[in-house]
Amino acid sequence: MPRTDTAAAPDPMPGSRAVAVVGLDCAFPGAPDPAAYWRLLNGTEHTVGTPPPTRFRAGATGAFLADADAFDPGFLGISTAEASAMDPQQRLLLQCAWRAVEDCGVPPSELAGSRTGTYVGAMSDDWARLSLADPAGITPRTGTGSGRSMLANRLAYQLDLRGPSLTVDTACSSSLVAVHLACNALLTDECDLALACGVNIVLGTALDRIYQQAGLAAADGRCKPFAAEADGIGRGEGVGVVALRMLDEAVRHGDPVYAVIHGSAVNQDGRSNGIMAPHRAAQREVVTAARVRAGAEPEQIRFVEAHGTGTALGDLIEVLALDDALGARQGPRQVPLALGSVKAAVGHTEGAAGMAGLVKMVLAMHHGTVPPGPQPGTENGQLGLAKRRMELLAEPLRLAAEGPGCRVGVSSFGMGGTNAHLVLGPAPRSRPAAGQQAAPGVFTLSADTPEALRDNLRVQAAAADTTPERDLAALCRTSNRVRSAQPCRFATVAGTPRELAEALHTAADTMPEPVAATEEPSVAFAFTGQGAQYPGMTAALYTGSPLYRGFLQDASAALRPWTGEPVHELILDGSERVHRTGVTQPALFAVEYALARTLTELGLRPCAVIGHSIGEFAAAVIAGGLELADAARLVAKRGALMEALPEGGGMLATRARAREVRTLVADEPLCAVAAVNAPGATVLSGDLAGLARIREQLERGGFRCTPLTVSHAFHSPLMEPMLEAFAEAADGVRGAPPRIPFHSTVHGGPLAEQAAPDAAYWTEQIPATVLFEEAVGSLCAEPPTHIVEIGPKPVLTGLLRRITAARGIPALAPCRNADSGPRQLAEVVACLYQDGLDPEWERLYADTDRRTVRMPPHVFATRWRSWQPAHPARSAALAGLAPGGTACSKSSGEQTSRAPEPALPGVRGTARQATTDPQPAINGQGQLLTGIRTVVAEIIGGEPTELDENLRFYDDLGFDSVMLMELKHRLEERFPELGELSLPEMLSSLVSIGSLAAYVCGLLTPAAV
Repeated sequence: MPRTDTAAAPDPMPGSRAVAVVGLDCAFPGAPDPAAYWRLLNGTEHTVGTPPPTRFRAGATGAFLADADAFDPGFLGISTAEASAMDPQQRLLLQCAWRAVEDCGVPPSELAGSRTGTYVGAMSDDWARLSLADPAGITPRTGTGSGRSMLANRLAYQLDLRGPSLTVDTACSSSLVAVHLACNALLTDECDLALACGVNIVLGTALDRIYQQAGLAAADGRCKPFAAEADGIGRGEGVGVVALRMLDEAVRHGDPVYAVIHGSAVNQDGRSNGIMAPHRAAQREVVTAARVRAGAEPEQIRFVEAHGTGTALGDLIEVLALDDALGARQGPRQVPLALGSVKAAVGHTEGAAGMAGLVKMVLAMHHGTVPPGPQPGTENGQLGLAKRRMELLAEPLRLAAEGPGCRVGVSSFGMGGTNAHLVLGPAPRSRPAAGQQAAPGVFTLSADTPEALRDNLRVQAAAADTTPERDLAALCRTSNRVRSAQPCRFATVAGTPRELAEALHTAADTMPEPVAATEEPSVAFAFTGQGAQYPGMTAALYTGSPLYRGFLQDASAALRPWTGEPVHELILDGSERVHRTGVTQPALFAVEYALARTLTELGLRPCAVIGHSIGEFAAAVIAGGLELADAARLVAKRGALMEALPEGGGMLATRARAREVRTLVADEPLCAVAAVNAPGATVLSGDLAGLARIREQLERGGFRCTPLTVSHAFHSPLMEPMLEAFAEAADGVRGAPPRIPFHSTVHGGPLAEQAAPDAAYWTEQIPATVLFEEAVGSLCAEPPTHIVEIGPKPVLTGLLRRITAARGIPALAPCRNADSGPRQLAEVVACLYQDGLDPEWERLYADTDRRTVRMPPHVFATRWRSWQPAHPARSAALAGLAPGGTACSKSSGEQTSRAPEPALPGVRGTARQATTDPQPAINGQGQLLTGIRTVVAEIIGGEPTELDENLRFYDDLGFDSVMLMELKHRLEERFPELGELSLPEMLSSLVSIGSLAAYVCGLLTPAAV
């Protein structure tokens, strides 16, 4: 007799061929997310009950999802009309897959165009039967919205995934077969990441009848696997998605790993005792094949998540097969093989059944414990578990105590004979990376609406308090990666988990209505001048920010050939020498260059720069007008030459305006107006005797004057003795036209086109008046949204508030005082993020914090609900699915609490009843436009009155090829006098609603208009 047991044929799967589960999400009855699912599995209650009131099942019991009709079309950029036509299984998969990808620490948008595969297991086709029940209601969306084949394709389309995409239907084993195929695709390099999914929604009752007539239905609607009370199947619903990657790739990239799939196998019963009857040998073979591929011995398999439907025959065959493959028949076991089935808790979720079991075991491996779950009843003694060295799990099984070689199995068997089995092991142990103390991160959260943002703030607040402090910065970094892309934004800087939790709670309860960020802010940099220096300036930032530290050292290295010593060390050691002009100017330049480069590396690209006196040098470097080495040389020479000048001059600040002091200054040849900073903020400089005479006259006129503590009379005629030497030192510095606007405080406006800040410019700058107020006016002629002051403490910020042109523009400062460090820097980034900036978050964090810390999943809005396409005949079709043909409740045809329409400016509402009756002839262009608006509203699910004629079909209304064909069909229906429209001609007019109206009007002239 030829051998039919081929279980030993597959080669073991080496460790390098193992597959990691790097992300997951799920929703099962009584458990809307993985955390709730884990709580359910650790509890004692099952979820079987009567259907929600929105269902059409006339009280048939089962385990049902509470919100299977809810969807968040706005978040995903899907029109409500399209969402209404989509199988609820498509909707559930879209949201579940989104959250599973985020759970990997990857923003879903980052997968666009990637080799990511989508493998969906499903067997329910109720929606397709419903959608096709009324031929008059069929539209182009019927094809894309229904049918199992579109489940995987919808997911790949929505996320722009370019790997393999297929829906698997092997009945009850569909989703575990999908996982097997996804693993194989990774192993054969067909994709880099795979989303393996399972979904099941119970709409119709046909399968109920099949189960009943075949004697497979449980009387109470509950599965009781391996129990003496087992009497059949209880139907259930659910959706689950696991994100898979090759283990070695996951480890290399630092991906978080829940568990590892070491081996999988799929086979068929062949010709057994009936196409629906289980086959012992086939089940034995598939379990053994998976085990061998995993390189595991039978004794290593400590637990099997069984198919366990709770039918007398099915349970017995499964136990016998497991005994053959893993039990006493394979030799004496030191510990019994433990069994369980999640169906006791959530019912038989059919096409998603394998996924329900897999997610349970992935979470068990992650937590190190297999939960016993709700007990199905008393053990079925006829199974003979004890003599087979098997046991039903009644207490938590501590997998962590079993060691890293511990393995578990997951089985799923299809009604038609397709069997699947997986072998899982724990994730590799990760060693905490050693490194410097983490700097504060920015925790970000975003949503598409203010309401959704508040909902998510509350969920994150509840979890933040339990975050280990060592993970806080990494949690912030994860939030930046996966939760920052939506328009309504929140950001906060927190030093402890408790602080973060409080900030999230406060924001959820008290934050004003967030304004959606519509465009990236334009940020100008303002570089501080001399006088802002102090010993030890930016020391805290230097210590806490590797990014800033590196740039300060770069500037110090550029200066050292001219200063003779490391400027950054002099800055940080607290020396009072920082107040000497020869040190002050290089020190300020180094600090400002490092601050600006740090901010640009974090994604703050200035739209313009302005500098006050010495601040112009760093501004010129950032603008591209000077090379760092040239600027360092000029700054060092400038400071040294000024310090070498004889002392004796002074500077005087006055509340008088420039025009009120110029006459007085003209009478003093050794004095000058040094700076015009703002209205009533003028600085004079020069000979002390001359300044004293000017002060006396100003105070007599009622203008307050304040002498400044300075070593020299900067920006005055007393600087002239150094000009020739400086010009010689600067000779050869050509500069370059700045790449971004450079608003010169020498000229009081932007540099002329193609002009460069060359040696002549920097020589002229030394005695010239600092025209800060005028330069700010030119900067604000096209006002930036924000101004960031670049310096060791805010000085210019107060002046900006006094200048009319800059008043009202938020001014930010990353350094506010001597204690300012990474937190203050992060607060600037957080503020700008909330206003629309998309920072380069990675540079904010130390290497040890560039890892993923899992967050509670995104909470999708549930206000929009729909069970059916918006067509009146569908209500009757749904009623026909109810048992005995009884009418369904009124909610079967309703869409309640509709969400605002996404991506359609000014458009609100939901899908309207399709226009199927021809309309009377058009007697005016206004009526024609109204008719076209109505047709468009039917397609996108909006209100006609909210559709402006200037809205563009592609950019504003999101039309695609399917919608265009529907538009053509509906126009022909509404305006039969048009006849059949020429699509190529029509396409040329599809710019806006108004242009389409003009095209149709032309076709109807003169007969209809």
